Amino acid sequence: MVKKLGKAEDVTEVLVITTGGTIEKTYDEFDGSLANRESQIRDRIINRLRLPTTKIHVFSIMAKDSLQMTDYDRVLILKTIEGLLYKKMPIVILHGTDTMAKTANVIFESLKGNFELQAPIVFTGAMKPMGFEDSDSDQNVTEALLAAKLLRPGVFISFHNKVFEMPRVRKNKERRTFESF
Repeated sequence: MVKKLGKAEDVTEVLVITTGGTIEKTYDEFDGSLANRESQIRDRIINRLRLPTTKIHVFSIMAKDSLQMTDYDRVLILKTIEGLLYKKMPIVILHGTDTMAKTANVIFESLKGNFELQAPIVFTGAMKPMGFEDSDSDQNVTEALLAAKLLRPGVFISFHNKVFEMPRVRKNKERRTFESF
C-alpha cells in the first residue's frame, strides 16, 4: 500500500536516527584511520538534497561500527524509537550493514502487534562511507527518505533501490547488498 502525498506545500516530517556504521565513518588524516566519530549526515548528505516537502529531524544516539553493537545498544535503539512513536512520523535509521538485519529484526519483534506504530521504520546504511567517490550512501539515504514517506507502518530495510520488509531479510556479503529469504 502506498500513501498518497498531498499538495506540494504539504510537508512531511521524517525522524532520522544515526547509530554509526560504515555510512558515517570518517577518515582521520593524522593516523590514516577510518572510524565512527560524530554524525556527519546533515552536513554531508541532507543539507545537499533538495527536499522542499520534507523536514528532517536528526537524532544521533551512538557512533558505533555495527559489529561492536551489543544487545544493550539494540535496546537503546528500540527505546529511542518507542519514545518517538507518539509523533506518528516516519523514522529512518542509519545503521552499519553487518548487523542491520539483526537490529531491524529486534525492532520488528519488539513492536509486532503494536497499535501505536502508525508510520514506517526504515533502516539503511552503506557499503562505503559518505565522502568516498564511489559511496552508496547518498543513494541509500535518499531512497530511504522517500520510502519512509511512502510505505505503510512496519519495519523495513531500504538498500540499493529495493525495499525489504522484516523479518526475513539478510545481508548477502558476496553480492554486497541485502536480500529476502
